[in-house]
Amino acid sequence: MSRMKAAVFVEPGRIALGEKPIPDVGPLDALVRITTTTICGTDVHILKGEYPVARGLTIGHSEACLCGCHSQDGAGTRHGWKPLGGWRFGNTIDGCQAEYVRVPDAMANLALVPDGLTDEQVLMCPDIMSTGFSGAESGRIRIGDTVAIFAQGPIGLCATAGARLMGATTIIAVGSVPERMEIARRMGADHVVDFAKADPVEEIRRLTDGRGVDVSIEALGRQETFEASLRVLRPGGTLSSLGVYSGDLRIPLDGFLAGLGDHTIRTTLCPGGKERMRRLMGAIAAGRVDTRPLVTHRFTLDRIEEAYDLFAHQRDGVLKVAITP
Repeated sequence: MSRMKAAVFVEPGRIALGEKPIPDVGPLDALVRITTTTICGTDVHILKGEYPVARGLTIGHSEACLCGCHSQDGAGTRHGWKPLGGWRFGNTIDGCQAEYVRVPDAMANLALVPDGLTDEQVLMCPDIMSTGFSGAESGRIRIGDTVAIFAQGPIGLCATAGARLMGATTIIAVGSVPERMEIARRMGADHVVDFAKADPVEEIRRLTDGRGVDVSIEALGRQETFEASLRVLRPGGTLSSLGVYSGDLRIPLDGFLAGLGDHTIRTTLCPGGKERMRRLMGAIAAGRVDTRPLVTHRFTLDRIEEAYDLFAHQRDGVLKVAITP
């Protein structure tokens, strides 16, 4: 039986390169040869054991899409309700950090990359770009809105770009790494706030003349950024949460205005599928957004353990890594 190299979950704290059989495919499947893949922050949660997956599973995730709530497709089954049902690759079935991957329901899930676009131009589409853009979409940003994005990692940077495309006219990016804040400006930020030098809530209140923002996007997954995202909202504003939280969240009484602020809190799991990918790649092909600056490091699949170590510890200015089998 033909075999392939794959990054597999061994135990909490260890993802290792191993060998597995090349997947068999059924009548609705496609066998895809991977040319470029990446590592996501959620993969690091799996590495740390914060999100359970089966030992021996090939890591590397994307989403399935067969219904209106794309990322939750499959959540309802005869065995009961299970959240995150649409997150299958690298969660319930083998993922993409390998030489080959089996794609179920391929007609609904695969989209052709347009001629003229490179791997690295579209590498962010199935996860980071789709998640960041969905943060702006879930916030229901309107033309003329003021938006604050907390954290300018890859997802936050894509949320910044998404806010601009949706018509926000004042975009405030919160972060602390100078290189990332410069990319944030290129992605569409009008103001950057360094949380290491100033209280971001006070600074955003100052920038908005005390009004607050129409939409805040939380793109880190920490209690302090969630609270700050809530505190900067105007009455009737929306908090769009993209973080993957590893502990219980608390809603502060004052930030929540004791429940009387007409606030909306929305959460989002990355939407996927053929039509979603077509739209995102169309935005790239039209020059509306360029995610190539997010790829800062490149590794072969043989060096994926080294890539995980770099990415998980956020060394050497890493934003995203490109992995080529």
